[in-house]
Amino acid sequence: MGQVSASSLDPDSCWRALESRDARFDGVFVVGVRTTRIYCRPSCPTPARPKRRNVSFFRTAAAAQLAGLRACKRCRPDAVPGSPEWDARGDLVGRAMRLVGDGVVDREGVSGLARRLAVSARHLDRLLVEAVGAPPLALARAQRAQTARVLIETTGMSFRDVAFAAGFSSVRQFNDTVREVFAATPGELRHARRNGDVRRVDRLALRLPVRQPFDGGSVLAWLAARAVPGGEAFDGVYRRTLRLPGGATVVELAPADDHVVATLRLGAVSDLATAVQRCRRLLDLDADPAAVAEVLGADGELGALAAANPGRRVPGAVDGAESAIRTVLGQQVSVAAARTLAGRLVAACGAPHEEPDGALTHTFPSAEAIAEAGLGSIGLTRARQQTLSALARSLASGELVLDAGADREEARRRLLAIPGVGPWTASYIALRALGDPDVFPAEDLGLRRAARHLGLADDASSLSAHAERWRPWRSYAAHYLWALDAAS
Repeated sequence: MGQVSASSLDPDSCWRALESRDARFDGVFVVGVRTTRIYCRPSCPTPARPKRRNVSFFRTAAAAQLAGLRACKRCRPDAVPGSPEWDARGDLVGRAMRLVGDGVVDREGVSGLARRLAVSARHLDRLLVEAVGAPPLALARAQRAQTARVLIETTGMSFRDVAFAAGFSSVRQFNDTVREVFAATPGELRHARRNGDVRRVDRLALRLPVRQPFDGGSVLAWLAARAVPGGEAFDGVYRRTLRLPGGATVVELAPADDHVVATLRLGAVSDLATAVQRCRRLLDLDADPAAVAEVLGADGELGALAAANPGRRVPGAVDGAESAIRTVLGQQVSVAAARTLAGRLVAACGAPHEEPDGALTHTFPSAEAIAEAGLGSIGLTRARQQTLSALARSLASGELVLDAGADREEARRRLLAIPGVGPWTASYIALRALGDPDVFPAEDLGLRRAARHLGLADDASSLSAHAERWRPWRSYAAHYLWALDAAS
């Protein structure tokens, strides 16, 4: 994406993106027009182009709203994939943005967000204003506004219920924010929805936007092969139970041409924004496929493979602790064996789902439940039981943090201190649980086999050295190689 990033907006690059209506930049920045007092996505289809002297570029919708601008009714700049930068960045700003997206400000306030990041609230405010143009409260407000719009347009909930479900502290605050952000009352938004289908409150079907190209089939196949009995199922679409702050839920994900349909059966509607963000992380929907292709396509050995399979994503996780536990279960065994072991763990320690949905009978067990359980009945060696128990205790105590705001370097250090967790396991957890786009476990047997197939040196040291040219997208390179190995 050239020189444009959310943390460093180059005006000339932004203007060129606006002139060409380049959809690749949607979600990376928004365009504010002073004469109309609106902000748009760069690809806005409005026929008239503003004069450059009347245009400002903002890192986030929240920053544009702070400047007194409202969202364009035509291009809906709030309904685009998020910036890929926040998934890629492991610094304090990236961690804060991921936690805001996960709803931490609404649940715990700015002080709670600051505590998680081990900084003062004042320092965090200053850092985010400098980096993205808006403090945590404004970022959370923009997210609440988008959640409210989804509920207004897709459910028959009363506006009072929508207000509190979206996280507003009062109906008046909800009304004022909706009018200010969307230049319409809640009633006008509901009246203008595109169809008359008002869905049941407990079952929401949403379109999750995604950047093109998007190889949704490969993501679905990856999830299907690893679906844990009791907690996940695949029958043409992927379904799973999910533990959220307000209770357990069921989510169904079905990739389409230019979006993913997410059907959520929420226990608490206030969990909507959190559920959406976790689904987006699971499917890697905020990725920048053009940037990945630019780097990997330049490699003589990997380039043809990347060009033949554009838009491949790196499946992430809806819960970092769950992903880490499943990684340990999968150490040195096949995918099928790991799936069987995880199914036994779910049956033994998982909480029964209150509304069984066919194959979905349990939620994946919490770290606390695993730490307290005896693991002798699920078929693990004694050494693997000890590793799993130690990992669960570390997660349950808070000593090891693998949520959206985790410090990736600190997490790796603490993981490697657990007996039985080596470099491969720590790297794989970073790739899956923490969504690190630049991980390459060169000692992995599948990667080495694929490297040999491409004519690359297959010893871990040489392969790791070659992989340096794939930075900062080595996780994507790894997935291309794993896919090659599976097909060979």
